[in-house]
Amino acid sequence: MVHVNIFDTTLRDGEQSPGVNLNQLEKLEIARQLERFGVDIMEAGFPASSQGDFEAVKSIAQTIKNSSVTGLARAVKSDIDIAWDALKDAAEPRLHVFLATSPIHMQYKLMKTPEQVVQTAVDMVTYAKQKFSHVEWSAEDASRSDLDFLVKIITKVIDAGATVINLPDTVGYTTPEEYGRMFRYIRENVPNIHRAALSCHCHDDLGMAVANSLAAIENGATQVEGTINGIGERAGNASLEEIAVALNIRKDKYPYATNLVLKEIKRTSDIVSRFTGMKVPGNKAVVGKNAFAHESGIHQDGVLKNALTYEIITPEMVGVQSNDLVLGKHSGRHAFKDKIEQMGFVLSAEKLNEAFQSFKQLTDHKKEVTDEDLFTILIDIQTAAVDVKKYELVAFQVQYASANLPTATVALTTPEGERVETARTGSGSVEALYNTLEALMKEKIHLTDFNLSSVGSGRDALAEVHVKMTVNGTTVSGRGSAQDVLEAAAKAFINAVNRVFFNQKAAKEPATL
Repeated sequence: MVHVNIFDTTLRDGEQSPGVNLNQLEKLEIARQLERFGVDIMEAGFPASSQGDFEAVKSIAQTIKNSSVTGLARAVKSDIDIAWDALKDAAEPRLHVFLATSPIHMQYKLMKTPEQVVQTAVDMVTYAKQKFSHVEWSAEDASRSDLDFLVKIITKVIDAGATVINLPDTVGYTTPEEYGRMFRYIRENVPNIHRAALSCHCHDDLGMAVANSLAAIENGATQVEGTINGIGERAGNASLEEIAVALNIRKDKYPYATNLVLKEIKRTSDIVSRFTGMKVPGNKAVVGKNAFAHESGIHQDGVLKNALTYEIITPEMVGVQSNDLVLGKHSGRHAFKDKIEQMGFVLSAEKLNEAFQSFKQLTDHKKEVTDEDLFTILIDIQTAAVDVKKYELVAFQVQYASANLPTATVALTTPEGERVETARTGSGSVEALYNTLEALMKEKIHLTDFNLSSVGSGRDALAEVHVKMTVNGTTVSGRGSAQDVLEAAAKAFINAVNRVFFNQKAAKEPATL
């Protein structure tokens, strides 16, 4: 079988999704999971875009050993230099440099002639090759480019040292037949194409990103780029978990192999969903909560007799497990440590103790503690910043009655260590709580989005809140979980504000887990 490399860009293209704002610890945790998932290459970010992104890429490059780490760069020397500084300590550093090739992009965005674009591409690949042994060159908006111009520029950048040629469907415009034909044309007409791998990168504006990616593979692409849960700019990218399962289920149609560990799909999806605050739709292929649910009586009858009647993917294949009781209030530290290691978490002694205490507190109020509950606790603790001055919730109380104005009283400790307390009203309980929190903080805060969901099911399920806001003009997101909805809401608000302090610290020094 032909091997296809998996290039994950969740941490770069995925993070460009509107409202997504990951900090270094979250990026590191996602990177560890992507390594566990088995991706061949992970694009850790765009180092030249900000100091925070530079430090995040650098930390990931120093941490990840079993996947090649890459960073994005424009066709500009300074971008390439910054990327090298961030990636030089990686086990297998590589660069992803891009330049637009479609007539509309060359004329209106780059304001360059085709000849100037060719020369810039050649010059920058040549320059990058002096530092990186692996250089991927992307023809931005390739699907709307002239095929003969693509042949010309690709031939020259391969001669300049490019080892991977990426032909992205940048705006999600093409169809499977057209996209496959482009790859076939390049493979048949570029004389030195045997010296480079062909890669595809598809966006989902017309809902065809996965189909287009599979068409590219059928026509010679040996690398496929995408994101977990299909997140990304606008309508998102090709969903890697869908591609992976399609290649596995339809081996008769697609004789291609990858290094992905399919049983890690659900965990990878959950981590990305929680950190980004982008919930997976119930009807999402492979990882949606309804992917293995059957409501029709005929379907249920068939599944009970033989699961293959209506299930082409087994839950176990992608790591979906039954939500059975895993630990209880009498479980000890050793059993707890074994369980979290089985779940793939590696915690320091300090964080292990914090996680165990949180687990014990949960068992006092929740009879059945599930994998989902533990996952929520562990994710929050694993990515909690240490040695950063921040706001901490001391206590709060909300008074509500149908005939009275809701009132919240909150006590906090400030980043300076001072205890402060006040009360405010609001038109609802959450608004009263948030008005009070905002009154206690020096920062200028504007809430832009609030999302409440449950972890698991049942009346004792954990509540999880995701918020998006601007703090002193900086866009941040926050999350909080608790059995009480209002406590989860308070934690999410405080978590978002504290990210400003963490980001300020992270810009000065790398984050570590």
